[in-house]
Amino acid sequence: MTHPYKSVPVRSSEITPKEAYLSRRDFIKAAGFIAGSAALAACAPEVAENTGGTPAVDRPAFTDELGDVANTFEEITNYNNYYEFSTNKEAVASLAKNFNPSPWTLEVGGMVNNPQTFGIEDLLKLFPQEERIYRLRCVEAWSMVIPWNGFPLASLLKMVEPTSAAEYVRFETVYRPEEMKGQGSPFYPWPYQEGLRIDEAMNDLTLLATGLYGEMMPTQNGAPIRLVVPWKYGFKSIKSIVKIELTDQRPQTLWSTVAPNEYGFYANVNPNVDHPRWSQASERRIGELSRRETLMFNGYGEQVAALYDGMDLSLHY
Repeated sequence: MTHPYKSVPVRSSEITPKEAYLSRRDFIKAAGFIAGSAALAACAPEVAENTGGTPAVDRPAFTDELGDVANTFEEITNYNNYYEFSTNKEAVASLAKNFNPSPWTLEVGGMVNNPQTFGIEDLLKLFPQEERIYRLRCVEAWSMVIPWNGFPLASLLKMVEPTSAAEYVRFETVYRPEEMKGQGSPFYPWPYQEGLRIDEAMNDLTLLATGLYGEMMPTQNGAPIRLVVPWKYGFKSIKSIVKIELTDQRPQTLWSTVAPNEYGFYANVNPNVDHPRWSQASERRIGELSRRETLMFNGYGEQVAALYDGMDLSLHY
């Protein structure tokens, strides 16, 4: 079936000068990553300071497959929705400085034939790290373009061998109220939980991200490992994951539990379905003054629209 939601995937090797591509790959290897396949392009380098206090480095200027330039490292790491630390986006980076993501283990089990527990170092060794530039569209109608490093969730799921009865994938964030002061709030059912249908989880776009801009994941962005589902609103991309469970029951999720009339399970980016309190037709790209039109499925319709054939998308916010 042909879908009207088109995207334009472009391989970096097709549009990136060889010298720039090799230079970027060396940069990421130096940061502890192994570069893999990607859908991105590189232009001239930009100089940015690391908010974590490390010396300034030359970071390549990235664009996504639609030509949108990536947000700066400073924007990405200083404007964060991470309620485990604070509801104030500008305060998260400071409050997350004392969060310790090492050592870290990720338990993967449930309806699988080969349940396993991985250390973060195991995941980095087992799964080649890829560069992926994705647009992030927040349900609050702001957006960014972020150069992630990570690996497809499908690779991990195949290793644990889901049973034929598994229909959903449930994710759970670490619970450390002594470090994550926002988890002391009584207004949210901690720990944070999210979920996907198994076919959504197995889609090649669905990423387990371990870093950004060629560096290990900053604590304020979900260190050491987080989910990235680029065609869904950002709250689906759960941070600091400690547990992944395969199940035959649709998982409860934090936001659909807190406000089911505002935040549904699917949470696909859909400019035609407004949030009850604001329009979703446009968005504010962080760093820009004007607003831009929001794209159906955040522009990834060609890759994911078939997942929802036969569904009335106006009823699946």
